[in-house]
Amino acid sequence: MGNSCCFLCLCVDQASIAMIEKWGRFQRLAEPGFHLLNPCAGQWVAGILSTRIQSLDVKIETKTKDNVFVHLVCCIQYRVVKENADDAFYELQNPREQIQAYVFDVVRALVPRMTLDEVFEQKGEVAKSVLEELEKVMREYGYSIEHMLMVDIIPDASVRKAMNEINAAQRLQLANVYKGEAEKVLQVKRAEADAEAKYLGGVGVARQRQAITDGLRENILNFSGKVEGTSSKEVMDLIMVTQYFDTIKDLGNSSKNTTVFIPHGPGHIRDISDQIRSGFMEASSAKLNVD
Repeated sequence: MGNSCCFLCLCVDQASIAMIEKWGRFQRLAEPGFHLLNPCAGQWVAGILSTRIQSLDVKIETKTKDNVFVHLVCCIQYRVVKENADDAFYELQNPREQIQAYVFDVVRALVPRMTLDEVFEQKGEVAKSVLEELEKVMREYGYSIEHMLMVDIIPDASVRKAMNEINAAQRLQLANVYKGEAEKVLQVKRAEADAEAKYLGGVGVARQRQAITDGLRENILNFSGKVEGTSSKEVMDLIMVTQYFDTIKDLGNSSKNTTVFIPHGPGHIRDISDQIRSGFMEASSAKLNVD
């Protein structure tokens, strides 16, 4: 501003608006640009307001429905309405305190009706309610509320710790359930594999004994056909005695055995043949049961 020939030069910056008074009474708004004022006629600049969007952070402490104290951090973005800039300049002495008071009033009336979880889930609804109330009130004073953001919700430190412990316990419980199911499946599969192995082992033993029986029968038939005057029983006794001596030979050649006591005599050989014959009969019976 400057004086020239009793006129006052006024240059209003962009995104600003000036209040022009005449003899102490509001006369008009001066928009951005160059203006001439006549101080001799009682004109002067009462003040200049910025029309840029301004931001106000408000931290509120309140209690939820489940008796948890929380701190809510709200960010209010507002601006002066150019057409009503005179109301913004003359009606409110401190608009920031006025906005903060309305935010306190709305939040402390709404949040105590919600639980802590609902506050986190419905923070957008809380911000919307505050925005609607502020717009309705502050527009009368020449201010426009552009945005209302719920920046942060901060419960008490002990509450946050308890919530984390609950979450950790639930996840640990779920992990134990999955671990138990995995062990159950593993044990079932192991039991099925063991049963299948035992079954196949039994089938293998039965087939082995059947093969031995078939081989002995062929040997007996061949020997009886080639050697006249021999019966099947005599050939069987001969084969059993041969197997008996082969077994004794194998026991003697084995390095893992030290001393083995075996009853030996003519009577014992007959007993052995009877035992072997009984074993072959049991093998044939097991083969029939498997089939």
